[in-house]
Order: sequence, then structure tokens, then C-alpha cells
Amino acid sequence: MQAFDRNWKVCSQTPKAGEHPTDAKVDFATVKLEEDCPAKDEGAALEAAGGTMPNFKGKAVKVAREALDSSTSITVNDASGQDRMVLMESNWKVCSQEPAVGAKLNGQPVTLTAAKFEESC
Repeated sequence: MQAFDRNWKVCSQTPKAGEHPTDAKVDFATVKLEEDCPAKDEGAALEAAGGTMPNFKGKAVKVAREALDSSTSITVNDASGQDRMVLMESNWKVCSQEPAVGAKLNGQPVTLTAAKFEESC
């Protein structure tokens, strides 16, 4: 979560602009003012994971977390090796994942390695 809302800009939002119920959940994808917004929306939602591990590579960490069962233990590591904390999961893309794509999900922990969208994996 962002501690302060200053020095941030909104790159995209869900739901799109328009009329919505007053209790609608709104999600903003943001970056710091000096950063560029991703070229495309990498935060597009996936369907729930179900029984096998989806391919999260290039998707937002937030998308991966939402697609996996809420009881899944998820560890997110910084791909840069700088051991940064991943606070705004919508601003980080998945570089690698364990278990592998297509593996049967049976309650085991999931580990994601991630980088900020403007960085290389």
C-alpha cells in the first residue's frame, strides 16, 4: 500500500471511467511521477487458477495473487537482487514462478520472482 499519495500518477484504473455503484471497488495502477506507465495494461485479470498453475510471466504480481486460492502461501522475491519489498503489487511483473506452469496445485507454497514493469527481468 502507498503510505502517501503525493508524487504518484494513475496509469490505469478498474473499472473504467463511467457510472458505477457507489460501493464499487476501484483499483488504480500507479507509478511514481518520475516513472513511465507500462506500455500496455499488464494487470489484466486472469481467471481463478483452479487445479493447475497458470502462466503469470509478465503479469502483475497482484493478478497472480488474485488468481490463486486465498489460502495459498505466496512469497514474492525481488528479481534485481536488491531485496526490495514489493509493496504495490500492481506495479511489479512476474519474471519467474515456482511451481512451473501447468503444475498441479495441491496447497503447496508459490514463489514468484518479480521486477518493476519498467525494469528487465
